[in-house]
Amino acid sequence: MSTDERRREVLVEPDELARLLADDEPVTLLDVRWALGRTDGHERYLAAHLPGAVYVDLDTELAAPPSPATGRHPLPAVADLERAARRWGLREGGAVVAYDDAGGTSAARAWWLLRWSGVRDVRLLDGGLPAWTAAGYAVEPGEVTPEQGDVVLVPGALPTVDADGAAALASDGVLLDARAAERYAGLVEPVDPRAGHVPGARSAPTQANLGPDGRFLDADALAARFAAVGVRDGVPVGVYCGSGVTAAHEVAALASVGVAAALYPGSWSQWSHDPARPVATS
Repeated sequence: MSTDERRREVLVEPDELARLLADDEPVTLLDVRWALGRTDGHERYLAAHLPGAVYVDLDTELAAPPSPATGRHPLPAVADLERAARRWGLREGGAVVAYDDAGGTSAARAWWLLRWSGVRDVRLLDGGLPAWTAAGYAVEPGEVTPEQGDVVLVPGALPTVDADGAAALASDGVLLDARAAERYAGLVEPVDPRAGHVPGARSAPTQANLGPDGRFLDADALAARFAAVGVRDGVPVGVYCGSGVTAAHEVAALASVGVAAALYPGSWSQWSHDPARPVATS
């Protein structure tokens, strides 16, 4: 598979999406606006969203209830995710595009969960809502209620690791910490009980996957970025973040350059709550 083909399996440009929609292609659009500490994603969606897009609640539809034992955003039960996906209008064999207004850092959670659940044609809108409007395409206000979908979800199409698996990758492979560098170093910890990182993990902040315009770096730049933190052929790779949300963005960035990476869903919010787990700072 060529570099362009790998990238197009993960990302869709605004112009391509506009062509698909103009040709009446059956594309389900998911608006996944969310940010830690904010609760106004739905209000921003109601004010303006891509035509026909359905709002997805990350906290309630893309995660199970939080707990210290499982983390802040545990994976949802597959039956619950399937019920939500049908509400969004997903149909068997249909295409899906997820977006947000933050470079895909929250929309990637929907991308990952659907890929993990066996939905093959799901992509991220590169640059999200800002790129769409900058290209001159229309938005609309209000709620969208699509026809009920019939998708059947079967988990396991993408790899995951638990805390023990993450520790093993940190020792014998490459474990990437997708949080901001200051959280990795233990200089600040705004939400979790202990500051620092999984011993042996390497800092690779999710935001560095993006350029100043909020779009993914080109393939050469992404490949160089990951090579610099030890990603290479034949070495297993895993990713974690605070709660398994922005780590999904890193998994998507790696996939766009041909690297298959496992997600540690519990991430730091699970690891840091377990007093038996060691913590490193640097």
